[in-house]
Amino acid sequence: MALLACESLTMRFGGLAAVSDLSFAVEAGEIRGVIGPNGAGKTTLFNIISGFCRPHSGRVLYEGSDIAGLSTHDIAARGLVRTFQHSALFRELTLMENVLVGGHLRQRPGFFSSALGLDRGRRGENAERALALLEFFGLADRRNDRAGELPHGLQRALGIAVALAAEPKTLLLDEPFTGMNPEETRRMMALTRKIRDRGVTILLVEHDMRAVMGLCARVTVVNFGRLLFEGSPDEIREHPEVIEAYLGARDAV
Repeated sequence: MALLACESLTMRFGGLAAVSDLSFAVEAGEIRGVIGPNGAGKTTLFNIISGFCRPHSGRVLYEGSDIAGLSTHDIAARGLVRTFQHSALFRELTLMENVLVGGHLRQRPGFFSSALGLDRGRRGENAERALALLEFFGLADRRNDRAGELPHGLQRALGIAVALAAEPKTLLLDEPFTGMNPEETRRMMALTRKIRDRGVTILLVEHDMRAVMGLCARVTVVNFGRLLFEGSPDEIREHPEVIEAYLGARDAV
């Protein structure tokens, strides 16, 4: 059984089908890429999977259960957590505080525990985990800086650290390499592999084709909300319909 399976998903906005009868499956331990031209339906797909949109038809199966229509909180609590195209950070909070906020799904102490100070040990453990995540992303030295002071590429990295603070089993990365220079991209690719090696399945939407082809064993291509093709990076590069979808630019894939 696939860890995550989308079955015949359809989502319309007015008369436009942003996603149309789309099906694909992701196995545990994968880094799976989803690519397609602008307007292909990739963000809508992520919104459906993560609970921001309820599909008009179809199912999203996660660990065998249909999660389509559940709240974003309930889906995240099951271990499926996403990032966003635009960093959803608390810009006035420090890096450390942002990561601590991200861990609230994993541990929410009760009122009496907080009032009586019985959760101090947990707070200390949370702080240790948050610092370890910042160290993992090379951000520990800036833990007391405000998130809004970071360069854009480091904000993307911090956004992933915040998502990992919830200890997900599956991570949806929405354009994680946007705004990064080549060196930042190479470093983030290496970190992405390490995240997978720690047992986190990754589904990513990305326009940086070098990153996608370098990370993913399989790539799902969508166009006009439909599945266009699915295969290995080499198969994707040579598929004529994929090349046509990218305006005939063979170098794009």
